[in-house]
Amino acid sequence: MTNGPARAEPPCLIVNADDYGYFRGVSRGILEAAERGVVTATGVFANRDAFEERAGWLRERQGLDVGVHLNLTSGTPLTAAMRNNLSRSSGSFAGKYAMTLAVLTGRIPVREVADEWQAQIERCLAAGLQPRFLNSHEHIHMLPALFDVVATLAGRYGIAHIRFPTAERPARLSAGALVRNAIMKGLEMAARPHVRAPVAHFLGLEASGRLDGSYFRRAIATLRPGRIYELMCHPGHLDRDEVHDARLLRYHDWEGEFAALTSPDVRALLESKGVRLIGYRHLKVESGRLRPL
Repeated sequence: MTNGPARAEPPCLIVNADDYGYFRGVSRGILEAAERGVVTATGVFANRDAFEERAGWLRERQGLDVGVHLNLTSGTPLTAAMRNNLSRSSGSFAGKYAMTLAVLTGRIPVREVADEWQAQIERCLAAGLQPRFLNSHEHIHMLPALFDVVATLAGRYGIAHIRFPTAERPARLSAGALVRNAIMKGLEMAARPHVRAPVAHFLGLEASGRLDGSYFRRAIATLRPGRIYELMCHPGHLDRDEVHDARLLRYHDWEGEFAALTSPDVRALLESKGVRLIGYRHLKVESGRLRPL
């Protein structure tokens, strides 16, 4: 009697919601998307208002994986040295372009970034959270010098996973998509030599801020058996009493992403394709590869 062919391992998908703690409505929406939908992980802003309250909400959700959404582009730094260095912008982070330039030119020393990000990790730990991964707001950790910082911090705190964003083929060609992909490709090539551990295959860049059912169907169709994937998403609830920044309102469709990620159709699609929903806690490194437990 012979055995039949070995059954292929299913693709595994981590659905990782960015920006927990950004706003109350966003935080509540992420928790609800985990309870009612397919979200399995979330990255936490440690330098936002009401951090302690929102960390408390997370402590009550033992099944949701938590990571630190390292921030260098929004809000107020935790460290005095970084606030002093940013005195020209009232002590607040000056946005991704200004902060990227400041790091690249050395106006903000890498050592200060490391200290700030260490403070953000330690604030999460002090709040009773157990970070299982690191990523960053607006992917600024993909600057090669900063990826090294993140890898060092991950090793110091025993955090096994770091996001490695990659470009995606856009469904529709546009100048903006081509520029975004060119920048990300350059960052990928520069950061790749600094990667010290296997990373999940990345999804979601094309639909960042506006992930919908159509994108989800396209993304799921690309999944290959035996591989580990991370889908970046931004669900939430919009409270216009909280959010006044026109740029954020243009970029984010929090409610649309929430609707997609809690849709019964999305869960049914995953089941029909044999996709296993997991968190980072369900991973191990074996023979230099990420494998599910």
